[in-house]
Amino acid sequence: MVSSDVWDEDTAAVYDEEAADMFAPEVGEPTVDFLARLAGTGPALGFAIGTGRIGIPLVRRGVPVTGIELSPAMMARLRAKVCEADLPVVVGDMATTQVPGEFSLVFLVWNSISNLRTQREQVECFRNAARHLSPGGRFVIELFVPALRRLPLGQVAVPFEVSEAHTGLDTLDVVTQECQSHHYTRQPDGAMRYDVGHFRYIWPAECDLMAQLAGMELEARVGDWDGTPFTSDSDKHVSVWRKV
Repeated sequence: MVSSDVWDEDTAAVYDEEAADMFAPEVGEPTVDFLARLAGTGPALGFAIGTGRIGIPLVRRGVPVTGIELSPAMMARLRAKVCEADLPVVVGDMATTQVPGEFSLVFLVWNSISNLRTQREQVECFRNAARHLSPGGRFVIELFVPALRRLPLGQVAVPFEVSEAHTGLDTLDVVTQECQSHHYTRQPDGAMRYDVGHFRYIWPAECDLMAQLAGMELEARVGDWDGTPFTSDSDKHVSVWRKV
């Protein structure tokens, strides 16, 4: 078992609702457009496919999609939306689990590679992507850029959302690159629910080295799925590596 947190039944039950902003058309459609162009006529493999936020719309675009998902509870939520014949999913981790066949595209969206909490596992994720790709195939990730410029000397926490419904902050260890995302969510009865997720952040240049170790080279890097240029002010990147 890898070091990732595993989403349980309670988390999976509210995942789509609490991540509703990520299911909005203005977020999902550019993502699906981008990935569908790269997949072309070939099949795609989704690492950490979750409840199918991106995988299901890709299937509806005519892209054959297979998924790998660590959480059986999340996979069950996906399976309630689409049958196995239309979107097969294997329960397993994205660093070591293999499925039959070759793919023109492997995709890993919304910061999910950072769920792997060691550099070794993250390198193995890149290698696993390369194992599944046909020659010339692409590996795409969407990943946040850590907000270290907002972290004054001696401070360990950076807020990323403060609202009536939700307060979230990241605590960062700049030595180990470990990150904890702390969520305080207001419940219907007014009580606050606390959740924490454990991650390891990766710099873009570090990703490029991981890709190189896996036999892939950087083809493109943008600041968002709509092609916004990636700059020193970007808070995330969408990167494409091609299998050599």
